[in-house]
Amino acid sequence: MAFDDPGSSRVILLLGSAPDVVRCEAWPKHAFSKIVAINNAWRVRPDWDLLVHAGDFPPDRLPRDETLQQAQIFSAEHYVPAQNAFGGFVYAGGTMAMTAAYWTIHSQKPDVLAFLGCDMIYDQPGKTHFYGIGRADPLRNDVTLRDLEAKSARLLVQALKRDCLCINLSNLPRSRLVFPRLTFDELTGLSPSRIADMKTEILAGIQFDKAEKAEAIEQDLGYFYEDGMYWNHLDEIDETHLADIDRLWISAVDHGPRLLTGRQAAAKSKASTPAIP
Repeated sequence: MAFDDPGSSRVILLLGSAPDVVRCEAWPKHAFSKIVAINNAWRVRPDWDLLVHAGDFPPDRLPRDETLQQAQIFSAEHYVPAQNAFGGFVYAGGTMAMTAAYWTIHSQKPDVLAFLGCDMIYDQPGKTHFYGIGRADPLRNDVTLRDLEAKSARLLVQALKRDCLCINLSNLPRSRLVFPRLTFDELTGLSPSRIADMKTEILAGIQFDKAEKAEAIEQDLGYFYEDGMYWNHLDEIDETHLADIDRLWISAVDHGPRLLTGRQAAAKSKASTPAIP
């Protein structure tokens, strides 16, 4: 698929650090309009375009300037305003998979945001990250991360409202992401019209009354901190209210087509859409 054609879709690959992220090493760069790496994931392949790293990411783990060429690096000063545009960290979830995703949707405006290495499953034996044993950021004791599935459900809906479809390229049996799953071959075989159809089908299955109720509660509670430092306001945040919001978000997508159920998207799209060279 040639993504520089006027009629083509803007598909961005978002890379996390789960062990299976290395599957993308052989994928051709031209299959994506851009590749966005999170934290250490810039080390997976040399042709990434954008790096989004946490504010406390160790400077000695960043790529050297001479290796950047056309690549760019972004951190808190860039992603905090983007996160704020989607309601803030308390509701979106203060982990880099969510933060980088919201930043990418806000700044790059993809038609499709394809996740790899972002499943946030850490109870498997062996390596937790592609580089060995790493810090399981989403599992820290954080008021914003009580239900990662709900946070990904919120992201799915917020992305669709901005005409972006989130999909998961993982082939792992479990994931905290509730997005529809596709293989790399299936993704590259999707035409722009089929991507539009998928968005429409998923939107039709979302219970927007619940999503709108969740958004209304978020606004009423007002857990919004412009500097992004919600941890300085923990005494103001009621976890019970956040749990109620999480339940609304997950129930809003729980019965939608293709969600939480695996690869149903693949069979239909592959059968109805020929591969595009």
